[in-house]
Amino acid sequence: MKVLHLFSDFLGKYFVLIILSVAVLAIFFSESFINIGKIRIFGQSPVILGLGIIMFIMGLSIKKEDWSIVWRKPKEIFIGCLAQFTIMPPLAYVLAKLFQLPPALAVGLVLLGTCPGGTASNVMTYLAKGDVALSVGMTTISTLLAPILAPALTYAFAGQWIEIHLLTMVFDILKIVLIPVLAGMLIQHFFANFIHRIHNILVIIPIVSIVIIMGLCVAPNKENLLHSGYLLILAVCLHNWFGFLLGYIVGKYANMTFKQTKTLSIEVGLQNSGLAIGLSGQFGNPLCALPATIATVIHQISGSILANIFSGNIPAFNISDIESK
Repeated sequence: MKVLHLFSDFLGKYFVLIILSVAVLAIFFSESFINIGKIRIFGQSPVILGLGIIMFIMGLSIKKEDWSIVWRKPKEIFIGCLAQFTIMPPLAYVLAKLFQLPPALAVGLVLLGTCPGGTASNVMTYLAKGDVALSVGMTTISTLLAPILAPALTYAFAGQWIEIHLLTMVFDILKIVLIPVLAGMLIQHFFANFIHRIHNILVIIPIVSIVIIMGLCVAPNKENLLHSGYLLILAVCLHNWFGFLLGYIVGKYANMTFKQTKTLSIEVGLQNSGLAIGLSGQFGNPLCALPATIATVIHQISGSILANIFSGNIPAFNISDIESK
């Protein structure tokens, strides 16, 4: 048990380094990763199964007390979800047009923008000394809205580049997100004490899953990543950074507290890139997964940096001092 706790702490501390290392391994040993990706368990790929597991663990982490934030701060939850789904999809569309991305990459970037926040936003909010309860509330509600909004927004902004099958997207999100999350929440309700005792160990599962998923998506895209990745990396970075900035601005103009504004900034800027990777499979082109694959790395790095800035751990960019004046 102690070994597992130490392993969990190690993964959390060196996550960015681990994910970068696996990305390099996937480039140099792509065939091995591609062969693993061809495995089917109960008819599902490792990527889909991994995402389902991540969502299930997310459901396990949602306690009944977390729902109280929805009733206590409905305005902040509403603003957060509204900002999430009205800023990131059109921003992705504008960047795809601006950089004249090929259709498959443009669709992948828009798909990334339409996805809700992920559990990474909750972790980064904690590190940023933000409102963690609010972050969990925003993530939960935006995830539950995803089966309706993600397909509709993808159709609206990416329909010009590729045929979007709305019902297929809805079914995929129900299968990958909603059912596992609800199953996790149900188990959390009946076995709350046990889940609490093994919480630190459960963290291992989504981290390992994200690392494996990222490697499986980098391998088949290594040539495109090496030859034309720089432009896409820039587009993904700008999408992420403008999301942080616009989320922060919305929080300020909505008269939120500094803790809530930090939370909104992180929640808007960080998407569930794993979900975007899973949903991209329906388009039959591995390039569609590339923006979300890159975002898996970018979001962890930029999110960690922003969290440290928000928390005052980087004196040269201590926003806390500016806000207090």
